[in-house]
Amino acid sequence: MKRIPIVATILVGLAIAIMVALGIWQLQRKGEKEALIAQYATNSTLPSIAFPNIPVNDALLFRKAGAFCLQPVGWTSRAGRNAKGATGWRQIARCRTGAEGPGLTVQIGLARTPDAKPTWTGGEVHGYITHAPDDQPLIASLIGKSRPKTLMLVSDTPLAGLDANPEPDLSAVPNNHLAYAVQWFLFALIAGVIYALALRRRMRTETTGL
Repeated sequence: MKRIPIVATILVGLAIAIMVALGIWQLQRKGEKEALIAQYATNSTLPSIAFPNIPVNDALLFRKAGAFCLQPVGWTSRAGRNAKGATGWRQIARCRTGAEGPGLTVQIGLARTPDAKPTWTGGEVHGYITHAPDDQPLIASLIGKSRPKTLMLVSDTPLAGLDANPEPDLSAVPNNHLAYAVQWFLFALIAGVIYALALRRRMRTETTGL
């Protein structure tokens, strides 16, 4: 008598259902990201604002803003490109803005060597808002478990001795959700085909005894 393995079938069915659900979720995210990109394009044309006190709202990306850095309290160097497209090292300061509060992150320009030591002591900064560097793993964003990214002010005027920062670039905003959706749907299809073939082979073996 041919019997379908119930437990294995349930597990495979659940796995396929989860992958299909993830694919549908990525399609929804695609629409949301397209709306955000349209908003970012509008942001770049709006008047300058004060840099937000709690900079975690992505709706403000590419908006012109100003802030005052009382004192840099730390520096980070990251690889990047300057306004002319040449490679360099982004000089990013973490600033104190008052006795309390989350502070401010500022990209003050690009150095040509990774061991640069900026001597900036703070002051008024004007530029545009973007994401600060983030070391969260990619898988966290794929499954919707990533933390909100901190925003950063990219200065219009570089510190003396540094190259100018690049202009806002909407093409740098990733929108790979359609590709992710297709991948999840393909994974579900492949899992279904492999299990069907395995099930067919099992039944043939039970029938023939071979």
